[in-house]
Amino acid sequence: MASTKQPRYRQIALDIAEKITANQIKIGDKIHARSKIATTYGVSSETARRAINVLADMDIVQAQHGTGAIVTSRDKAVEFIKIEQASSDLKAIKTDLANSIAEQQTELDHMAELLKTFLQESQSFQQLSPMHPFELKLEAPSDKYGMNLTELNFWHQTGATLVGIEQDGKLTVSPGPYVTFEQGDTIYFVGNEDSVAKVNYFLFNTDN
Repeated sequence: MASTKQPRYRQIALDIAEKITANQIKIGDKIHARSKIATTYGVSSETARRAINVLADMDIVQAQHGTGAIVTSRDKAVEFIKIEQASSDLKAIKTDLANSIAEQQTELDHMAELLKTFLQESQSFQQLSPMHPFELKLEAPSDKYGMNLTELNFWHQTGATLVGIEQDGKLTVSPGPYVTFEQGDTIYFVGNEDSVAKVNYFLFNTDN
C-alpha cells in the first residue's frame, strides 16, 4: 500500500494496481466500485469511485457507467506503480532536505547565540580590565588546587588581580573571592611585567 500521507482513494488505486501486476486481479476482470471496493476497503462509494477514476485516467481499467470498470492493462498498472514510487521517493527526499535545513538552522542559531555571549563577555572583560590581561593555562600539578582566592591570598602573594577564569569551557568574568583553581582551568589576570613570573612561581614554584 502507498504511504498514509496519500489520499485514501489513491492508496486504494495503488493497491488495486499492485494486485493487477501480481495477477491477483486479471485482465478482463470486472471491478465493482460500490459493492466490491467500498466493502473491501471500508470506504464510501464516492471514495471507491474516485479510486476507479484514477485507474481509468492511467488506462489501467475502462470505466463502465453504473457497473464499475473492466481491467484492461497490466503494463499500465506497472507503470502507475513506478510513477507512484518515484513520487514517494521525491517526497521523502524533500522531507529529508527540509529536516537537514532545519537542523543546520538550529546549529547556526546556536553558533550565533555563542558568538553573542562571547562578545558580551569580551566587552565586560575589557570594561573590567582596560589593561591587556595575561592568560595562563593551569596544566602542571599544584598544591594550590582546590583553594579559593581568599585562602590563597592571591593578590598579596602575586600582586596580580584575577579578572577572569575559564572552567570546563565556561568563562567567568570578575570571579568572586570563593572561586577555586583546578587543574585544566585557564586564568586571566592583570598586573605589572613581573606578574606572570610571580603567578607561575606562586602556583608551580617556577617562573617559567
